Amino acid sequence: MRQKTAGIQDVARLSGVSTATVSRALSHPERVAESTREAVLRAVQETGYVANSLARNLRRRRTGSILALVPNLANPFFSQILSGLSSVLSPAGYGLLIADTLADPDPRARLAHYFDSGLVDGLVVFDATLPDPALMQRAHPPLLMACEWRGELPSVTVDNAEGAAIAIRHLLESGHRRIAHVTGPRGNVLTESRLQGAAGALAEAGLALHDDWTFTGDFGIASGAQAAARWLALADRPTAVFCASDEMACGFMGALQQAGIAVPGEVSVIGFDDIEVAGHLTPALTTIRQPRRDIGERAAHLLVDMIDQRSLMGPSERIAVELIRRQSVKSPG
Repeated sequence: MRQKTAGIQDVARLSGVSTATVSRALSHPERVAESTREAVLRAVQETGYVANSLARNLRRRRTGSILALVPNLANPFFSQILSGLSSVLSPAGYGLLIADTLADPDPRARLAHYFDSGLVDGLVVFDATLPDPALMQRAHPPLLMACEWRGELPSVTVDNAEGAAIAIRHLLESGHRRIAHVTGPRGNVLTESRLQGAAGALAEAGLALHDDWTFTGDFGIASGAQAAARWLALADRPTAVFCASDEMACGFMGALQQAGIAVPGEVSVIGFDDIEVAGHLTPALTTIRQPRRDIGERAAHLLVDMIDQRSLMGPSERIAVELIRRQSVKSPG
């Protein structure tokens, strides 16, 4: 005899709640009490209930997919953010698609394709250099910026200027007055915000960010190594360097160590991001931690709410950063 397939009513009966509560617990687990959520999950496991997501999405006129547009998937910075996104989207019934914006020769056409095709229910955009949807004059699904930001679009970011200021203040408190900065690419919102925060913290101490001690990078390891070559070529070398990303700090430290320069013995180095490798370098990298998994989780929650409300506008959130003290900073010799 063919066994009956478990339905949502079976889950509701076994867990002692309504079918609406079951649906809420599975699609928005953060909105129900922990005890209720656990009871529903136990009932799902016991009954073997599998939500018919395809039928549900057809009824709701949804695809069940969210697209993340990421500039450079090879950058380890994004790993925990994408994990945070997936941890919220999956229980809510959404699959996560990922595209690398740097690998696309025509991002405007690609973005228009996603807007016009109806292939996704929402987008999380990590690249502020992409065309503004409003300027493209196209209808688009709910869209949220993460890490980077633009205009009035809803976003989840950290306080980049304050993070840079915290890094500079830490160097100042360690006794440094000759401080260099390795920036990100010109025109990038993260670059400008971190540069502003660093310059502001130096100004508070009556100091300035010298042009000769400001090295332009691109957030990548190679540009950090190139900045190290410029630091080595200086006749008057700064005693500390604030790198606007951990990857650049890694490249900077590695190039100096290959040249026989001791870190932090001859120069202190501080980064920004706290990627996984930062704590495993020699010396371990002092840095500004972005709570990357939290960024992904909050972005997912906000985007799902926008989709549920069928709204193109939503709130923005700014998440605090944290100084992580390790061994790459010491008082100047």
